[in-house]
Amino acid sequence: MQKLKMARGVTFTFEAGCNKYLENCRQRNLREGTIEHYRQSYVQFFKYFDPKMSIEDVDDQVYKNYVLHLKSTLDNDVSINSYLRDLITTLHFFMNEGWIPHFKMQAIKVDKSHIETYNENELQLLLKKPNIKKCSFTEYQSWVMTNFLFSTGVRQRSLMNIKIKDIDFDNNVVYVNVTKNRKPLIVPLNQTMMSILEEYLKYRHHKSNDDYLFCNSFGQQLVKSTCYHMLYEYNKRRGVETTGIHRYRHTFAKQWIINGGNVVSLSKLLGHSSLDITQNYINLLVSEVAKQVDEFNVLDKFYGRTHIPMEKA
Repeated sequence: MQKLKMARGVTFTFEAGCNKYLENCRQRNLREGTIEHYRQSYVQFFKYFDPKMSIEDVDDQVYKNYVLHLKSTLDNDVSINSYLRDLITTLHFFMNEGWIPHFKMQAIKVDKSHIETYNENELQLLLKKPNIKKCSFTEYQSWVMTNFLFSTGVRQRSLMNIKIKDIDFDNNVVYVNVTKNRKPLIVPLNQTMMSILEEYLKYRHHKSNDDYLFCNSFGQQLVKSTCYHMLYEYNKRRGVETTGIHRYRHTFAKQWIINGGNVVSLSKLLGHSSLDITQNYINLLVSEVAKQVDEFNVLDKFYGRTHIPMEKA
């Protein structure tokens, strides 16, 4: 008598499995930007994996081979790890669904790179107020946005979704309702920033407080590409070659630490989910902060910067 065997379940292609994971992301109500990120990673996957390969053919050796493929075709370890993390997440979904056996996977080790920030000279160039009588609204708004980013450290998506009604002029705060972790933030604004915003709204020509704080040339909400190019062109006109929203955020964190701000408050302002993430910022900023050590050296202050000679025996 022939032994009974488990009937094979319905099998499908690797591409179909990836599409099912995207469906799962939508079911979990992940942001469209996150789903689009996975979709772009899959484009990279399909340059190596045959989209029509059976999902059952995916095993630990296939994963290891893909790691070697990325290392031979990409020079940036951060990019390699980004693709690997997306593949790991997708394959874990396959495993949890029972489509493939469980096996261990890990990303490659990456040396932490130095956080890029704007230096003092660049800050002076970027924060110099344009001549309102001669400049365009786009130039003026870019200056206001630059000040806002340096004052708050908010992410680009948060910046684009702030509405005029979110600025509380009575309490000097901005309510940031769209954040990466979906937890709203209340970010304090200094008096200088409040004055800049008060003036800016006189030129914004908004129809209601439900309008977005920063807008395109037609008064509509900014999109990611428009926001980036506005700031990119603004920087270029000021003679600053570097740009990038996170560079403003990193600069905000650096200035906070240098000026003696505490880590817990910084973590809340940046909207980090844990102090560990903020500590990572600080660790990467150590080389910059170290330059300020002498100014806060308690030993030099206590001893009045005098040399204490050792007595001869």
